[in-house]
Amino acid sequence: MAKHGKKYLKAVEQVQKSTILAARDAINKVKELRYVSFDESVDVHVNLGIDASKGDQVVRGSVVLPHGKGKKARVLVFAKGDHADEAKKAGADYVGADDLVEKISAGWMDFEYAVATPDLMGIVGKVAKILGPRGLLPNKKVGTVTFEVGATVEELKKGKVFFKNDKQGLVHFSFGKVSFDAQKLQDNLATFVKALMAAKPATSKGKFIKKLTLSSTMGVGIQVNPDEFLRA
Repeated sequence: MAKHGKKYLKAVEQVQKSTILAARDAINKVKELRYVSFDESVDVHVNLGIDASKGDQVVRGSVVLPHGKGKKARVLVFAKGDHADEAKKAGADYVGADDLVEKISAGWMDFEYAVATPDLMGIVGKVAKILGPRGLLPNKKVGTVTFEVGATVEELKKGKVFFKNDKQGLVHFSFGKVSFDAQKLQDNLATFVKALMAAKPATSKGKFIKKLTLSSTMGVGIQVNPDEFLRA
């Protein structure tokens, strides 16, 4: 079991585990309890009322955060010809085909998103075992396998972020930095939760968002009342 340092344990002492806060209060508490020197991400961890073992209850979606995540995403596009030109014009950081496959095969991974035109998925398959486990493999379901590469790149550059539940029925999502002011973090969180609720599977019965917890990268978890988002 990992041992926590004195600063973390001191922060834990300032949080009552039984206390459920309003989102704004929880965000302020996350900012108040920061104890590291770097600008941490602020994350939300959501326990969903789904059966994650059933394929028809997978929760998957995307959202454009109004204030971004605090970091410009580097976007790689597998495309040729006119589609490659379109991707470059839209602001893609890396555009290519076989040359990108070679670089990735050699261990290069300096990007956050990968997009591909459908006709190039054959060559992308050569690095699927590398990209897949990292969540970087272009996927038609989330819109990253498309001929509309220009629009897709622009959305990713504006802050479009993807989310998906894990095997335990949890969704982990970063929605900003500790350095953001509280209102921007609250706006981003509300936008994400709205998108998450819109992704509720039709086969999921009962309460969808069972538990919602905020934390910074190195910080303690602070529970939020999810019902306030239902009233928004």
